[in-house]
Amino acid sequence: MKKFSIVAMAGALALAVILALSADLSSHLGVFHAAAAGLDMNHMLIAMAGAPALAEEVKAAVDPLMTAFEEFKKTNDDRLREIEKKGSADPVTAEKLGKIEATLQQYEGLNQKITTSAEQAKAAKEASDRIEVMLSRLPKNLAQDARGEDGWKTTANDWARAVVHAHAVGVVNLSKDEQKILADIAAEAKALNVSTDTAGGYLAPTEYVREIIKGVTEMSPARALARIRNTAAKSVEIPKRTGQFAARRVNEQGTKSETTGLAYGLEELQAPEMYALVDITNQMLEDSAFDMEAEIREEASEQFAVREGAEFVSGTGVGEMEGILINGGVGENVSGSAATIADVDGQANGLLTLKYGLKTAYARNATWIMNRTTMGSVRKLKDAEKNYIWMPGLAQGRPNTIDGDPYVEFPDMPSEAAGAYPVAYGDFRRGFTIVDRIAMEMLRDPYTQATSGAIRFIFRRRVGGKVVLAEAIRKLKCAAA
Repeated sequence: MKKFSIVAMAGALALAVILALSADLSSHLGVFHAAAAGLDMNHMLIAMAGAPALAEEVKAAVDPLMTAFEEFKKTNDDRLREIEKKGSADPVTAEKLGKIEATLQQYEGLNQKITTSAEQAKAAKEASDRIEVMLSRLPKNLAQDARGEDGWKTTANDWARAVVHAHAVGVVNLSKDEQKILADIAAEAKALNVSTDTAGGYLAPTEYVREIIKGVTEMSPARALARIRNTAAKSVEIPKRTGQFAARRVNEQGTKSETTGLAYGLEELQAPEMYALVDITNQMLEDSAFDMEAEIREEASEQFAVREGAEFVSGTGVGEMEGILINGGVGENVSGSAATIADVDGQANGLLTLKYGLKTAYARNATWIMNRTTMGSVRKLKDAEKNYIWMPGLAQGRPNTIDGDPYVEFPDMPSEAAGAYPVAYGDFRRGFTIVDRIAMEMLRDPYTQATSGAIRFIFRRRVGGKVVLAEAIRKLKCAAA
């Protein structure tokens, strides 16, 4: 007897089952029972084949990242030298640098990739465990199985299709003999098929997945940085010191005069309303496969967070939050270049001047905020000693840093442009306060749109916020010094 691979042997056994129900084959037919029970054998094969490669990729992630970073520094140094000598960078150098930057950017999402790999491995293990359970329940006498010959034909055919598809996507390689065996199996069930409605397609309904595919909604995580206060009143008033006196010296018998200057004021934080209004037909609520009320509640909560993040950055303060870029008391530094965060010599003097313009007490808990595009520009900058100010986190076993301080991606921060403020830095927990009056409430109105067969859902929040200590925050302006 010719010695086949495991896949070929299973295929031969499947064909044998179709031709004659042999009780001696019972120990080899657990795979068919698994397919008949509804397991997706093809996906299991793919997951099991892909898991080692993913594990190896994750294991080897640190070295490629650091290698790419070293190559990035070398290539960017070449680019800067070319600009200094010729006034512009060589296109080949610029293209090479762009490719390396793309490689570095991939590692920003490394945690997500690791999570995905773990989920795939978990799914494959669960499928394997279910097969083992079914093997243990396999009937001792297959000849007496209630499924009969037709049932085994269907089972073997399902299994064959899964293996053939796995072969098509490159998970398993079948020899010509193995492919012929599987073709013979498929031929046994060609009379009835799912591709033709009248030949059995109507009996094989599609599967409807109760899950909505959603794109990512970008939002600035304002609440992760600011101080949050709850209130049961229409607004909050916080006492604030607005002036200080100065200590003086006096002679032994000198006259002491009043040291004036100490003054106080109040910072008032309003809690204006934001809302979302959605009409849904009664039939949609009754017939949808989803809990539409819960769905729109989730959407409203997400959009409120989007609006809140945008106002944190550039809110006008009139009927909404006052943004950090709008408050006139927030100090600023200029980059030294008319349209970028870099100085005219390509260094990060503007950013570093911004950092050291903040008082030490605030700098201890300070964070950089900027959008994704600006983060790419910061990665190219150096200090006066020619050291890159951006450092990958894996090198120190902590998050990525800019000159030793953490940074947070804020999509609502503007990009580099003349007169724009693409970067802010500071202790935002001390400098900005958010006030919650009503977290979120939903009004279900079945009357207003009753004649149109719809129900109106009104979501509302009362939340406000403003800069309460401007000296704790600074911003960088793209402008010539």
